[in-house]
Amino acid sequence: MTTATLQPSGGCTLAEYAEAKRLPIEFLKGLGLFDLYLEGRPAVGITYLDERGRDVAHRFRLALNKADSGDRRFLWKRGAKLCLYGLPRLAEAGNVDSILLVEGESDAQTLWFHGIHALGIPGAATWNNSWAQHLDGITRIYVVVEPDSGGQALLKRLSASPIRDRLYLVTLGPHKDPSELYLSDPAGFPEAWTAAIGAARPWHERAAADMAERMRIAHASCAELAAEPDILQRFVEEMSRRGVVGEARALKLIYLCLTSRFFQRPVSAAVKGTSSAGKSFMVEQVLEFFPPAAYYALTAMSERALAYSEEPLKHRFLVLFEMAGLQGEFAMYLLRTFLSEGRLRYEFTDKTANGQLTPRTLEREGPTGLLVTTTKAQLHPENETRMISIPADDSREQTQAVMEAIAEEDREPSDLTPWHALQVWLEGAEHRVVVPYAKRLAQAIPPVSVRLRRDFKQVLTLIKANALLHQANRERDGQGRIVATPADYRVVHGLVADLIAEGAQAAIPESVREAVAAVDALNTAGGGPVSIAQVAQHLNRDETVAW
Repeated sequence: MTTATLQPSGGCTLAEYAEAKRLPIEFLKGLGLFDLYLEGRPAVGITYLDERGRDVAHRFRLALNKADSGDRRFLWKRGAKLCLYGLPRLAEAGNVDSILLVEGESDAQTLWFHGIHALGIPGAATWNNSWAQHLDGITRIYVVVEPDSGGQALLKRLSASPIRDRLYLVTLGPHKDPSELYLSDPAGFPEAWTAAIGAARPWHERAAADMAERMRIAHASCAELAAEPDILQRFVEEMSRRGVVGEARALKLIYLCLTSRFFQRPVSAAVKGTSSAGKSFMVEQVLEFFPPAAYYALTAMSERALAYSEEPLKHRFLVLFEMAGLQGEFAMYLLRTFLSEGRLRYEFTDKTANGQLTPRTLEREGPTGLLVTTTKAQLHPENETRMISIPADDSREQTQAVMEAIAEEDREPSDLTPWHALQVWLEGAEHRVVVPYAKRLAQAIPPVSVRLRRDFKQVLTLIKANALLHQANRERDGQGRIVATPADYRVVHGLVADLIAEGAQAAIPESVREAVAAVDALNTAGGGPVSIAQVAQHLNRDETVAW
């Protein structure tokens, strides 16, 4: 909770506040506003109640106007539990089919004075998706979008909330908010407000218009790249110019997985390799080719962070640099649920300001993909089967190539503009992909492992991701869906065939074969136990690779 330093002003009394807002003082007292003194200066206390009418927070109005040095008009009482302002009024109103959301208390008070159902959001940056449960059953949720950075911040948060499809955007012309509209002409306010509500437009109309404009601008920047017959190969070549040598398979797979975020079941991946193999560096380099809206990167995450975080994750990838940064079995359970179900609902009890317990539900909307790096050869079985394993190259030849790349200092910086634009364009482009040969492919794969049920879905999704990426060169069916070609299958087969076989235990990795052969040779020669150091020396690799 933020605090503010009291201004060197005369403060603010309830009478002054009532006069400034042109609202009856008795009406405001009936809403729970009261006079008090803070450090010898007058202030106005504003009471926040939960849906049951219990005190959960107090906010103090310290001044009527912003100071030149910044906005220091408000101060929260320590221990405040933020909630929507006016929840008891909503409960008393019963079943309503529409309601207004406004920033702050004075706008809500002005609307209440005119008999309009409204709730106040205690700050543009404070919207919490758990508050959406209070609006269940309300078909129209009007929101006044103030013409400033705070208004845009609030709209961004609401656009990622569960209520967005019921939002109607209200603009007030030259007036910032309902209070200012009322103060400009108190007598004409009812008529002006009715006109503003009548002119409100659904959120999805504005979102569609914004997306169309973003796509137009993006396509102008990526048209040449989007028409490339093999975008993944061009990506690898671009990465090589940046000093990321070798690792063509890993680079292509990571890029395809991240592109699969547009589907209802993205393909999650674990990049595996020994310490110093360059896993994190490789992932970091790939992420630079994607706009920030495509992923959310962390180095670590606490046990319940996934449930409590307000960061939107729908059609994004959660990137964790080191699987060990995911703390606790409960965190892994939440993550598995999120990945499998495409959403997360977490119910818990919270203590109010007066010490009573109240149930709360947090909801995270997906679908979301996961990209992690790890030094482990095998993850927990529940995690391993939900992810594609992408091995980093730890060969001597790759080490030599990396050192030579490091020695080459003079490199031209990459132009990431068309790559970011490509992903922005894909965001609003066609996402439906049909694989006409999917059934024949299923019949051709021997059902040697139950795990193939999940792996086959991932293979199909990767095929669709490649077709989606190359949609400028793909035909459409009668429904407008992108038609995947055999070329999309060939690309994916070359990337994952051996990985799927190994995961299904239908094949043994070459590295394991080498290690077994080394142990066999050493055991035959010496007749005793074989150490990791001996295996490393025999394979001419370092011990971490031999292990």
